[in-house]
Amino acid sequence: MNRNIDVADVIALYFPLLRKTLLMDMRTNDVDGPLIRVVPMANTPEERFQSLLKMRPRFGRPDSITIIPWPKYAASLVELGIWDRIVRRYADTGSPQSVRDCERCHAELVKLEREELRRAITGEQYETLWGERGVAEVEEVLVGDDDVDEFEDDEGAVFEEDM
Repeated sequence: MNRNIDVADVIALYFPLLRKTLLMDMRTNDVDGPLIRVVPMANTPEERFQSLLKMRPRFGRPDSITIIPWPKYAASLVELGIWDRIVRRYADTGSPQSVRDCERCHAELVKLEREELRRAITGEQYETLWGERGVAEVEEVLVGDDDVDEFEDDEGAVFEEDM
């Protein structure tokens, strides 16, 4: 992966949980510098090619796009040293704005993750497997007092048995 980050012209690092992609395009010309942006995740490589053409029409269709799934947290990019490689590559273009864009994109990914975790915890935009009531409540309803028989063992202790 490090080699791809060091040499690829266009990289789509996508975060399946967020349905977002960190799109990195290192191509430059007299008018446009390198691009780094958080964009919606594409459904197909062809869709990614088309969206890139719309964003950067002066460059045309790239020869290839390196697509990298990232099922981990955005913070792990920093922890694993990958983020430094990305920022260094943008810094090498000589564009201070590109480096600021890198940091803005990383902050955006971290914020999106935080919001997604909050939604998962609160249930917002998520469906539970059990509906409104908890598992213990459902089991109480399914196993009522009428369905339990009591019996004594040889020493006189009372036990309950589900029918």
